[in-house]
Amino acid sequence: MSVTAMKSDRPASTHPLSPLEVVEVAVPEDERVWVPQAPNVSFRPLFFNTLNGQWCNLLRVRKSGVLSRHLHPAPVHGFVIKGSWRYLEHDWVATEGSYVFEPPGETHTLVVDEDCEEMITFFNITGCMYYVDEQGNNTGFEDVFTKIDMCRKHYAACGLGADYVDRFIR
Repeated sequence: MSVTAMKSDRPASTHPLSPLEVVEVAVPEDERVWVPQAPNVSFRPLFFNTLNGQWCNLLRVRKSGVLSRHLHPAPVHGFVIKGSWRYLEHDWVATEGSYVFEPPGETHTLVVDEDCEEMITFFNITGCMYYVDEQGNNTGFEDVFTKIDMCRKHYAACGLGADYVDRFIR
């Protein structure tokens, strides 16, 4: 259940020009909240900051899966809630409870191995995900606005309504 304060319910401690807070159950019971992104890969939006180009979400990979090779122009912070994952380009594995910092310009391919039934990681991303091929050539991108569009389309199709995503946008 979402708890979002209404402007008339704004506490006296909150500045009148401040955006409203977002309080969500992070791992939802309703499977429709998860937005498909690729085979076995989905995300659950938590927050979309359209002024800074930032978003926070849970990334979920079931069974094994790959998130295409990409880089970020700004830092990324991650926290593994369940399971484990790694980058093809590194020799470490992020396991349950791990914090991961990705510096700007880091190119990587996220992989969840077959022995992991389900992986869920919280990510805080600013800027974009800039998808690249093996030679570093751009093959696409995602930013806060494309993520919102993906959510809006999915929520309209699954019966939650296109405006369901609005609860996460500030």
